[in-house]
Amino acid sequence: MADLNKFRGVFPPVPTIFDTNGQLDTPGMGRLIDKLVDDGVDGMLILGSGGEFCHMPKEQRFEVAEFAVKHIAGRVPVLLGISSPSTQEVIEFGLHADKLGVDAVLVLNPYYALLNDDFIYHHFRTVAENICSPVILYNFPALTGQDISVDLIARLATDVANIIGIKDTVDNISHIRETVNQVRPIRPDFVIFSGYDEYMMDTLVMGGNGGIPATTNFAPEITCGIYRAFKRKEYQTMFELQCQLSKLSTVYSLETPFFGVIKQAIRLTGLDISTQVLAPVKPLSSEKKQRLMKVLKYAGVAYQE
Repeated sequence: MADLNKFRGVFPPVPTIFDTNGQLDTPGMGRLIDKLVDDGVDGMLILGSGGEFCHMPKEQRFEVAEFAVKHIAGRVPVLLGISSPSTQEVIEFGLHADKLGVDAVLVLNPYYALLNDDFIYHHFRTVAENICSPVILYNFPALTGQDISVDLIARLATDVANIIGIKDTVDNISHIRETVNQVRPIRPDFVIFSGYDEYMMDTLVMGGNGGIPATTNFAPEITCGIYRAFKRKEYQTMFELQCQLSKLSTVYSLETPFFGVIKQAIRLTGLDISTQVLAPVKPLSSEKKQRLMKVLKYAGVAYQE
């Protein structure tokens, strides 16, 4: 049985760094990973939404996973995204994750075809029973088109021991609240992470485990600071940082998807990385870069042009 105490705190979704040819930039990716470790993150998510897994061919996903796990080298726990609309392909990615020895895998419900709850249940159970790595559900209805209902989460938590938690990226804190209220009595150690940055504090207050905020990649003093203040019961500091995070969260509205925004923010705040993204997305325009700098300034995050 996995040690679930390791799944607490701030686990940033690490962007995948590419060169101008769309290939993995291992020096840049390594620098980002090292920076996050030095910043004191509690873990990392590799190949989450912000890692651009959705635009990668299978071989590149294997390459990114292998490099990241090797470079992290056990310094912090690793969550690895293995999502696909195909149950069989998710299992294939999961078996690869097993070989890498990751701490857990993150799995979306299948997207494109709308599925009833029984089919979604079948997907998650089939994956969890065919791989060794612990499974964390990934609920992101804005992108998949379907919510994983609290009743379904409770059913999976009851029936499948290898499903250990959820990343809940729902723009409504009541979904996390009800997950805590309905699932924790069944599985007291069920891991509950907030997907949206500014809901992490509320998630912690309600008894959840932490968050997976992309802003940690360039403003760890805010998100990691919230978690540290929470643990120390320094609530005034926590509230002040939460206000700062609310201002910073405007970055997500600058571009859809936000891949280029996060990379540009990392570069602006001092780390020399490529800001290349995979097609069909394009790098952030000069006009949007200016808007990003205004948001950073408004939120009190230091940067250099």
